[in-house]
Amino acid sequence: MSGVLEVLAWWLVLTGVWLVLISTVDSLEVTVGAAAALPTALVARAARRVVTGR
Repeated sequence: MSGVLEVLAWWLVLTGVWLVLISTVDSLEVTVGAAAALPTALVARAARRVVTGR
């Protein structure tokens, strides 16, 4: 379960960064940002596991 929470935390942070960096926030931009953040969150978790050796 901690893996799911970690991916969720990464996803929230990455989606938030996306929303801060775009100029116009509309529903399409939110959808694209959220969709792009999910695989990136999975990669971030995998990279952290590789670096820490877990």
